Amino acid sequence: MSHVVRDPECLRNIALVGQAGAGKTRLADALLAAAGVEAPAASRKGTPPGEGQEAALEHSITAIPIGFSWGEAWINLIDTPGYADFQGAALSILPAVETVAVVLDAERGLDAMARRMLAWAEERGLCRLIIINRIDAAPARLPALLEALREQVGPECLALNLPARGATRVVDCFFTPEGEADFASVAEAHEQLVDQVVELDDDLMALYLEQGEALEPTQLHDPFEAALRQGHLVPVCFVSAATGAGVEELLNVFARLMPSPLEGNPPPFLRIDDEGESEFPARPDPRAHVLAHVVRIEHDPYLGKVALFRVHQGTVGRDTRLFAGEARKPFRVGTLLRFEGRSPREVTSCGPGELCALTKVEEATLDSVLHDSHDEDHIRLRPLALPAPVFGLAIQATRHGDEQRLSEALARLVEEDPGLAVEQDAVTQETVLRGLGELHLRTALERLAQRFKVEVVTRTPSIAYRETIAAAAEGHYRHKKQSGGAGQFGEVLLRVEPLPRGAGFEFADTIRGGAIPASLLPAVEKGVRQGLAAGALAGYPLQDLRVTVLDGKTHPVDSKEIAFVIAGRKAFLEAVRRASPLVLEPVVELTVEAPGRAMGDLTADLTTSRGRILDTQTLGELVSLQALVPLAEVLDYPHRLNAMTGGAGTYALRFSHHEPAPESVQKPLIKAYRPQEDES
Repeated sequence: MSHVVRDPECLRNIALVGQAGAGKTRLADALLAAAGVEAPAASRKGTPPGEGQEAALEHSITAIPIGFSWGEAWINLIDTPGYADFQGAALSILPAVETVAVVLDAERGLDAMARRMLAWAEERGLCRLIIINRIDAAPARLPALLEALREQVGPECLALNLPARGATRVVDCFFTPEGEADFASVAEAHEQLVDQVVELDDDLMALYLEQGEALEPTQLHDPFEAALRQGHLVPVCFVSAATGAGVEELLNVFARLMPSPLEGNPPPFLRIDDEGESEFPARPDPRAHVLAHVVRIEHDPYLGKVALFRVHQGTVGRDTRLFAGEARKPFRVGTLLRFEGRSPREVTSCGPGELCALTKVEEATLDSVLHDSHDEDHIRLRPLALPAPVFGLAIQATRHGDEQRLSEALARLVEEDPGLAVEQDAVTQETVLRGLGELHLRTALERLAQRFKVEVVTRTPSIAYRETIAAAAEGHYRHKKQSGGAGQFGEVLLRVEPLPRGAGFEFADTIRGGAIPASLLPAVEKGVRQGLAAGALAGYPLQDLRVTVLDGKTHPVDSKEIAFVIAGRKAFLEAVRRASPLVLEPVVELTVEAPGRAMGDLTADLTTSRGRILDTQTLGELVSLQALVPLAEVLDYPHRLNAMTGGAGTYALRFSHHEPAPESVQKPLIKAYRPQEDES
């Protein structure tokens, strides 16, 4: 058991992200081997969730932490999935690192997933590094690839090293810029780096001009870090995980140039109180209150619920009492793990900047902030904009009596994977499992069967249509019921009006003179919300509208809450029916990358699918295409894409917005709607 708390200055937290098939896992293995660390199987019993599936599918589906030392630095490397279907697992880990290293395949270059990761890292204020892997496979393409990076990402993409001797090794362009490269000039590459770095430091720029000679790397270290933090520099490294070319040089870049927790941009913690949100400056001080953030949850058959977390402030030790979010009751830290190689090792404590795991911790959830004082109850980390799960399957247990087991198993899957969601459709009575793609859902179903022993049947779910209104209108309803004793009475006049798309729902009132007492207005709103959920035109939830209560009447004896719930609902539905209601359909943003020869088929297919092409780009032999397409038209897109590209195309989806469905879609939905009789 380790008792060492590592100095934050020596830590390097780096996520390997990017396209599937770029060789991230093989690169991680090569880095481990170069650091003198074997990659043994996990030291604990059992197989971690997903590990067996990853071997069968030959790609990662979860984020895997790896720890090792190089020189005086301790490097926490996180190997993430590359398929778009599993990007939720890759993105949710980003708050644990200072650096995002995007790994590219030299033969394929920059794809949609890599561009997306670079954009997310920039948005989050994380330092970015580009690693071009498999340089031995395509040495002739490397000059064009470097130029393409500068064109597509920006001129801040500069080479830290360059391939040499036919891509069998690399030559450094920063520390000791000597030797010959296969292309470009090492001296010019060094000069470009120095010029880019000193631009942010007037004093260093003056010294550089006065000195008339090269600056030492020690003089450049601090401005280099500043350039990384500000996105003014995105270093590019060349490597071959297969041959080992550039592996040690990459380790030196990690250890000597990538930021420590003391040097990266501070994590975006927020304090949320009655006055709103304000930034909360976490300090990497081991003596401060504990502030940690959960970046992954897994359910282990032997260790129970395991929370992987990053310590941002304070020290977590065995028996430390922690709170999860706003929980009033603390839990006690039991087994505390830290990763050495690929194996978790038990430790007694971990401090700022460290990546650790807690076992048997039911209180923590993904994105929880762990703390040891109620002073931090309302601290949150600014959430990442994760892709919305839009692909869905209606799911039902095969065996009668397995409904509860299925519900519990689905809850665990969703807790582990932020790209999954479970919906209970009140209209269709369906349980719908949603994910980021066909492969994502298939993998989740395999987990249900293998880990939880729950067999299910699936079918295509109903599309998540919505309703809205196109005009303003008023609705009025008087609810009066007498049943021998005390009766019910409530009268409501309200107005509905449309809001901009995506605005949601607003409720207001202009009641004057107590026509409806303030104590009964929540009942009116409750009724309105019931109407919102039930729909008025085709049975789908209503959105993007404002409801304003204008007037009403009460009875001194018979006015009760239930009366105003009913009156509010029926007045609302009457107003909606007069307000030109319409059905909205979900629209997704589709990004496709495929061989250029398939461009004509792709555009023709999207045009016939009611798609609107937003952008096309040529990326060497590939084309990238972005379009907005109704979700109903892409439910079978994986099969169509494979047919058009011979299996060589990739795609990514994310929810964009709802928009009015055409009449050909609306009419059958409205005709099929059979509203339930409502009590009055």
